[in-house]
Amino acid sequence: MKLYDTARRAVVPFEPGPLVTMYTCGITPYDATHVGHAATYVLYDVLQRRLRDLGHDTQCVRNITDVDDDMLRKAREVGMPYLDLAAAEVARFQGDMRALNVLPAYSEPAATSAIHDILGFIGMVLDRGHAYQAAGAVYFSVASFERFGQVSHLGRDEMLALAAERGGNPGDPAKRDPLDFVLWQPSAPDEPAWDSMWGPGRPGWHIECSALSMRELGTTIDLHGGGSDLIFPHHECEAAQSEAATGERFVRHWMHAPMVEYEGTKMSKSLGNLVFISELVKEWDPMAVRLAILDHAYRRPWAWHDGLLPQATDRLERWREEGDGDGGLAAVRAALDDDLDIPAAIRAIDGAAAAGAGVDQAAGLLGVALAG
Repeated sequence: MKLYDTARRAVVPFEPGPLVTMYTCGITPYDATHVGHAATYVLYDVLQRRLRDLGHDTQCVRNITDVDDDMLRKAREVGMPYLDLAAAEVARFQGDMRALNVLPAYSEPAATSAIHDILGFIGMVLDRGHAYQAAGAVYFSVASFERFGQVSHLGRDEMLALAAERGGNPGDPAKRDPLDFVLWQPSAPDEPAWDSMWGPGRPGWHIECSALSMRELGTTIDLHGGGSDLIFPHHECEAAQSEAATGERFVRHWMHAPMVEYEGTKMSKSLGNLVFISELVKEWDPMAVRLAILDHAYRRPWAWHDGLLPQATDRLERWREEGDGDGGLAAVRAALDDDLDIPAAIRAIDGAAAAGAGVDQAAGLLGVALAG
């Protein structure tokens, strides 16, 4: 199998051992699962299915960010305790994943379950001289880590612009460098707070994934995934703080899913232009929804539109008409091993079905269940 590695900026062999450890950044549960979320998790689901088909065991951890700025802001708006809001949205998310036939996560830990781990992790970073205390917070010093930029390969000006856009707060006067990022921060009066040796507060955004990945999967993992909007600052900061804390490589292979657009703009909660999975599966076969999401090259942004589901429904019906068999299976395997070329895999199944071959095994490798 060959996969594109974001950090190496090339398609390279992906050659893990018998057990493949994977971490994919999960949801911040303050709203329902939209098509952009689903595209990310369905992509890594297909990767897991092919790895298992090749004989590997897989362990995929998917975190839940149940305490951060966005989560707390939404809880204030709706007048709910933040953990009650999180529990309701996590339940809806898990229902959406089941509907789309996404394999259960090996572990789905919440950020609030890792406070002890986070505090210990921050202590490691401080002890190694990569962090400092200021204004009741603890910050990571990017100047102390010479490989900062190894994942995104962005210039400083690009980093500053993205940090400002994506919650990095480069204007914080307590920082030594605008690109420094918070590991621990004081809580506002109406926010949850945990005791620490640096004062009561709560974790920064990036620290939870490093702590959870290390707790669940060990110091070094085979593959780390998430949406491409997480490359910077989130994954860049994760890599820096993790390797600063342990002195060891954090991730062997970085893989990112593309952004999904709707009506010409990136689909996002902040813009309010969302297409929710829970609404789609009320009107359409969930396997047609999954097929509509899958039929796009995973490294390029793509646009959701209303014509995708009728097309996917027609395709699903053609596949189901042919019954059981392994038609197209070899071609699907070859396509997935070629940088996870899912559109080519779908075309191979189309061809086998058109020739009258049963395609349930090939469709199953894409997670599309034809029975039922």
